[in-house]
Parts: sequence; structure tokens; C-alpha cells
Amino acid sequence: MNALRASWRRRAGVLLHPTSLPGETGIGEIGPYARTWIERLADAGASLWQFLPLGPTGYGDSPYQTLSSFAANPLLISLHDLVEERWLQKDEIAHPPGRDSDRVDFGALIPWKRVRLRQAVERWRRDAPTSERRRWREFCRRHAGWLIPYARFAVLKDLHDGRPWYEWPRPWATREPRALEQLDREQRDRIEEVTILQYWFERQWRRVRAWARARGVRLVGDLPIFVAHDSADVWANPELFQLDDRGQPTVVAGVPPDYFSATGQRWGNPLYRWEAHEADGFAWWTRRVGRALAWADVVRLDHFRGFAAYWEIPASEPTAVHGRWVRAPGDRLLAALQQAYRRVPFVAEDLGIITEDVIELRRRFRLPGMLVLQFTVERLVRAPPRPPEECAPDTVMYTGTHDNDTAQGWFHAPPRPDLPPHEVERHAAIRRRLLEYLGTDGRAIHWDMIALAWRSNAMWAVAPVQDLIGLGSEARFNTPGTPQGNWQWRLTESTWRRCDWARFKELTLQYGRAGTPRASDP
Repeated sequence: MNALRASWRRRAGVLLHPTSLPGETGIGEIGPYARTWIERLADAGASLWQFLPLGPTGYGDSPYQTLSSFAANPLLISLHDLVEERWLQKDEIAHPPGRDSDRVDFGALIPWKRVRLRQAVERWRRDAPTSERRRWREFCRRHAGWLIPYARFAVLKDLHDGRPWYEWPRPWATREPRALEQLDREQRDRIEEVTILQYWFERQWRRVRAWARARGVRLVGDLPIFVAHDSADVWANPELFQLDDRGQPTVVAGVPPDYFSATGQRWGNPLYRWEAHEADGFAWWTRRVGRALAWADVVRLDHFRGFAAYWEIPASEPTAVHGRWVRAPGDRLLAALQQAYRRVPFVAEDLGIITEDVIELRRRFRLPGMLVLQFTVERLVRAPPRPPEECAPDTVMYTGTHDNDTAQGWFHAPPRPDLPPHEVERHAAIRRRLLEYLGTDGRAIHWDMIALAWRSNAMWAVAPVQDLIGLGSEARFNTPGTPQGNWQWRLTESTWRRCDWARFKELTLQYGRAGTPRASDP
């Protein structure tokens, strides 16, 4: 792979999931505000926009537990663009739940937006010109391999009150041909509605991507290694996963106990039957990556260590304590992807405790890894101390990620009450030493952290948008291990205006990260 060739040069970027964009419909969308966001990035010299997975979310609203690895989240469809195309009236999208809030009220917003999207679909069915219908049919034909199973899955999930597929009656759960034929006949309009929404997302996202490319901004997507059990992926391809005859996982994914958790993390995702994937040349993975590259120029591979070896937990175990490491065919998978695509630009998420086999796999395929400043500043209190921004060029440096607190929140928040006294003192020592190293009082620690990342040796430097504004813990996007209150934060109009783009541009220019990418760049 060519991830470290000369064209992977120094760049600056911002992490912002589209649902967090401001707007007037209660949730960020891929319409006017997304295009304005790209223009702001380009004007400030940034050439990267990074976001989380774009798939349709299920219970909990997590973009890392989607109902499909191939489909897009219809909540991201721009209602404003549908008004421009006259499939909706302006007054029909007025007064959405949470319009001026800095939190997305998914519980209220989802039914409100679904009603508007259904209105638009009905009008499109009635009045769309022949040329537009032809383009939709071509989209359906080209993507039939994932689109039809997903559309059936989405309709069946609605018909069964949102219950997971493994709780459906057996004919539906096992995809019996007669049951699917009956579904196609009786629910034709609803299945078509799902395909039309996916077509609309694709058309709107193509506009976003063209907008970004014309302004020198590259899109950085995200590909979780595992998929949700309750997904069209598992329902339509059970032979690719380690399931029993009832559709339940026999083993599940997670990570073992470590410094942060005495019982580890039991994620619950079904694990792959890697031998089945290898038998057909990793065809499902090849299609999945191709779909990700249709949305992004570069893809972050989440939990990259799982491509070398993964922690296998018996499904009967309530925690991740009793598991084992199992080798994964990451080298053969990445070689197959390299052969399938002229270039497959990946960033390896190699955070945490990483073993030599993971490092070797990343280097063998010349993939850049990740560093997070909130973790690396502890180097200042080691013996001998090391600058926290010191890193190899084949690195993407972040001030924080979607799983971290904001820079302000991380620095100023009191220590967790469950920490032992020596850990409390260690954290305090890190912060004191950081202030000494920076020569600052910490009031603008978010800009101090951005400057550290920007001046590092890393080829790319990225900051969450919260750190551009200096927001505290109230703006945290996700707190791992907590089941509620995540993925909801979004920019309001007033917060949007607090982004100090002039300072961002100054740092981007100062540390040689500005400029328009070349056409050959990933």
C-alpha cells in the first residue's frame, strides 16, 4: 500500500460528525450547513474533515452499532435540499424538536423526520420526472447486493416493532424464500421507500464530496472492525459469522481486563468466521471497503489490533475476563484489498496496549497509526521525560477523539472519585508538568494542545471541533462504558460562531500544514 508515499504530506483537519452540524431541523444534515462547514475548513487552510461511520443507527444511536455496514443513515438527509427540489414545503419542516438545542433529541426527532421524509417520498413517486426515476433504478441495480437485503431488513424491523431480527418469527429470521417473496409483494411501497431514501442520501453526499474536493478538502471516514448483531449484515450473511442455529453468537468481541477495567470490555458483537471469508477471497470485506471509499477519501480502521489478533469471549460469559486471543488473517485480508483496489488509503487506529504483531502488520502495509495527546502527555513525567508531540511521521496526531473528553474538560475536570490517591497525584503531576512545559496558565489549554499537535512530526494533525471553541465536558460526544447520553451533542448557531478560524489558520500556516492538496493525494 502507498499510505506513506510523498503525497501523504503535512495536513490539518477537524473531527466533526455530521449529526453535530448546526441547522434548523434538530439534527445536523448533509445540506447547506455541511457545504458551509467545508468552506470554513478550506478558508482556514484545513484539508481534512473527519467524521464517524455514516450508517443507520439503532438502539442507543451509536454510529459504531449500525443496522448496516453498507446503507446510510436517512436522518442525515437534508430536508432543506428536499425543499429546494420541491418535494417538501418550507412550512412543513418548521418547528422541529430541539431546533435550537445543543443536544439531538433522537427520541422526538426520529418520528418527526420520518414523517417528513415519507411525505417527500410520496410526492417523488407521484411527480418525479422519467430521467430521475431512471437514475434511481440504476442506483438500485448497481447496489442491489446490499440494498435489497437492507430494505427488506428495515421494513421487517418496522413490522416487528423494532425488535432484533433473531426475535422475529422463524420464516423472517431465517430468510425463507417464500416469506421474502411474500414480503416483496405485500410491502413493495415500503421497500421502495427505503431504496429511494438511500438514493437521496447518495445523491446529496456526492454533492458534499464534490464540494469538498473542489475546495481541497479530503474526507476521512471510519470503518468499525466488527458489526452489530442486530444488523442487515448478520441477518443476510449468517454464514460469515460465528452463530448457532438460533442466530445467537457463540463467541463475542471485546478486550481483556487491563489498567482501566478489571473485567475488560464485553462489546457483544458477533465474531467472524474468517475461514468463510477467506474461502471466497474476502468478497464481503472487499465490497464493504468499496462502500466506505464511495463516501470518503481515506478510511480510519477502528480497533486495528483486531486484524492481527482479537479477544474471543464465550457468549455465555457476562464479562470479558474469561476469553482468549485468537489470530486473525489481517495480512491476507489487507493483501486482498490491496489487490482489489488501485489504492486503499487507511489510517490504523492502534491505540491502547499494542503488541509487536500489530505494529508489524501496520508497517508491512505502510499504514499510518494514531496518537492522542491526552494520552501522550504522560511522557512528561516519565524518566527520562519525552516531549508529548514527539512521534514518527507515519502518524495522525489528535488532541482528542470522539471517545475523549474535550481538552478543556480533560484538563480542568476533577479526578474520578474511584481513583486511588497515587493515581490522583499522578494525574495532578502530569498537568503541572504540562503547564511548565507549555509555559502557560492553562486557561486556553485547548489552543495549547492544538499547537502541540500541529507542530508535531505527525503527517496529519486533527482536533475535534469542540477544542477549536474551548468547550468543556458538557460538549463531550461519547463516554465509553456509559449507556445513555452519548452521540447527542451538536453545534448551535451561537457556538458555531465562536470557532476562532483566524487562530486556527495562523497555526496551520505556522506549522506548514496549510495548502490545497494535489489531485493525486489520497
